[in-house]
Amino acid sequence: MSSDIMMLLIKSLGQTLYMVIISMLIASALGIPLGILLVTTAKEQILQCTTFNRILAGIINAVRSIPFIILMVAIIPFTRLVVKTSIGTTAAMVPLTIAAIPFIARQVENSIKEVPYGLIEAALSLGATPAQIIRHVLLPEALSSIISQLTTVIIGLIGASAMAGTIGGGGIGDLAIRYGYQRFRPDIMLITVIILIILVQLVQFIGNYIAFRLNKK
Repeated sequence: MSSDIMMLLIKSLGQTLYMVIISMLIASALGIPLGILLVTTAKEQILQCTTFNRILAGIINAVRSIPFIILMVAIIPFTRLVVKTSIGTTAAMVPLTIAAIPFIARQVENSIKEVPYGLIEAALSLGATPAQIIRHVLLPEALSSIISQLTTVIIGLIGASAMAGTIGGGGIGDLAIRYGYQRFRPDIMLITVIILIILVQLVQFIGNYIAFRLNKK
């Protein structure tokens, strides 16, 4: 394999990491609070507001139901509005972020639901406010599970970022399409698949390790 291809592989890997990391950070900043709200605004919870809960759940379910490839195309005008272009790694981060937010929200919701309600009742009996319960009870107790769930989302984003390459999103997927598929280079296709497998395995290992270290059980 030529040095030019090796440089392209390194550049594409950097683009993939850039897309995934930035998208994940932004999506987590929005998705984690939404996941907390999904739990705390439900019936008989500390911030009970069933109407808001139903509306929020409906919006999240609606976004989750859209296939990523359709989402990328459907929000091209919004992507142009946000980043002034619809092509490239920066543009690809917009649909990646939007797709990740509802998944993170649901994963965080599932993790928090695993926290025994008795801990919440104990905190309420001690006069804790909802904000204090979220900060000192729900999040610490669910943190290990949340990390495990976020690891799954990151792996999903890696796959989605490769898909974004099909419409000029850059990264490993773009390299596989332009230099592997279109130029009939099975060796390039193979190396891109191997890189993605290694990346996913590394993310899973790190996520499992952090979750294990944070597990209080």
